[in-house]
Amino acid sequence: MIKSQLHEAILIVEDDGALAEAFALQVHRAGYSHIHASSIYEAVDQLQSQPNIVAVMLDLGLPDGDGLSLFKSYPKLADEVPVIVVTGDGSINRAIEAMRLGAFDFLVKPIAAARLANTLKGALLARQNLNQPVRRSPPQIKNGYMGFVGTSQPMQRLYQRIARVAPSRAGVLICGESGTGKELCAEALHKASPRAAQPMVAINCGAIPEKLIESQLFGHVKGAFTGAVSDQMGAAQLAHRGTLFLDEICELELHLQVKLLRFIQSGWVQRVGAVHAQEVDVRIVCATNRDPAAEVRAGRLREDLYYRLAVIPVEMPPLRMRGDDILLLANAFLQRFAAEEGRSFDPISAEHCAELVAHHWPGNVRELQNVMRRAAVIEDGPCLTLPLFTQAVHMTMMPDNKVKPTETEAVQVPSSIEESAGHELTLEEIERRAIDQAIVRANGSLPTAARNLGISPSTLYRKRDRRVTSATAMN
Repeated sequence: MIKSQLHEAILIVEDDGALAEAFALQVHRAGYSHIHASSIYEAVDQLQSQPNIVAVMLDLGLPDGDGLSLFKSYPKLADEVPVIVVTGDGSINRAIEAMRLGAFDFLVKPIAAARLANTLKGALLARQNLNQPVRRSPPQIKNGYMGFVGTSQPMQRLYQRIARVAPSRAGVLICGESGTGKELCAEALHKASPRAAQPMVAINCGAIPEKLIESQLFGHVKGAFTGAVSDQMGAAQLAHRGTLFLDEICELELHLQVKLLRFIQSGWVQRVGAVHAQEVDVRIVCATNRDPAAEVRAGRLREDLYYRLAVIPVEMPPLRMRGDDILLLANAFLQRFAAEEGRSFDPISAEHCAELVAHHWPGNVRELQNVMRRAAVIEDGPCLTLPLFTQAVHMTMMPDNKVKPTETEAVQVPSSIEESAGHELTLEEIERRAIDQAIVRANGSLPTAARNLGISPSTLYRKRDRRVTSATAMN
């Protein structure tokens, strides 16, 4: 067994002598000492007797039990040191369970030396930056947390989950309806993590053309394709030592899912057209408004990628389930937008509060935000008038995600996009007409229209909201 005189030690829990020797060599080359344990019993003994252990490499198949039982045999494990699970391809589910118990990351055998060194650096950086147990205590909640506004029970559970998982490097998959604040959740995870001083880079996988998404994600070199006039770093490199947020992950094409999985497993990224790969240290946070398990069953999301991304699932509560948070948010939005418009508004009246609480809010927080912005633009203040406010609510979105076009709108929608009244259509006009036609043909259902157009519902909501807001501003 390789020996080292370095002070900080990595505890290698592995019963296979040859593998333990190989891991020790990799650990030594990464600049750390090591201590070896071949069983759960020996691991507990070393953890209790060796104060210089700063991280643990844990194999899951040990002679005296499942490696996961180390978390039970030594309950302080996840609070004292970062744990890196070492597993084979056949035990990915157990590795994910380990991360839910508090492990920092997991590596699939065989392990590249660079990947191990990178993971160890990240684990020890998290331990150093926190200067406290790897897990943080639940936040003290008043009116909100990390940019969120709300005190309801669903939001308190969300705040506590963010605080617990933020210090880990484990992948997070944020699920929830459109408009619930998934990107804000990703930002909160980044701000509460030891990576907060480094950048968080976001990519919307559903908003970038398929031919450009790989370049946006991994970068390209000059001349790699038409229009590549210079070397360009991708989002993964820009987020080095920070967080990479992939929104609408289920929109990513299957061949790109393979490359993303390879990047996550190796920690290396290769720009489009480049010969050599480069090492990158990022924490991956993803979001989707779809059911990822259903996407896996339908063959649109790779199962192995899903397991990698959904180590820690986070569910965003819909606005209709948040009770009095609706009123807190409405008043906060009203005051913010009033300040932008140079106006002043009184707190929302009881009558308006009843209107807000009674609404279904299919567009969630984004819909409420748009309603209050329109109210701040249209109204003079200091009070909101009920007719205008009621109209603002109902023109945004009807219950059950239905949007009923007016007779005028229905008449203006041509039978085909090519009908241009004798003039060339702009790209914006073509898009607008295509969207209008799709909504009418779907009987006002935006999710159905989005599916027929081949885009995500959130993309369609944003396009529609942008048009409504622009029309309101012109009026």
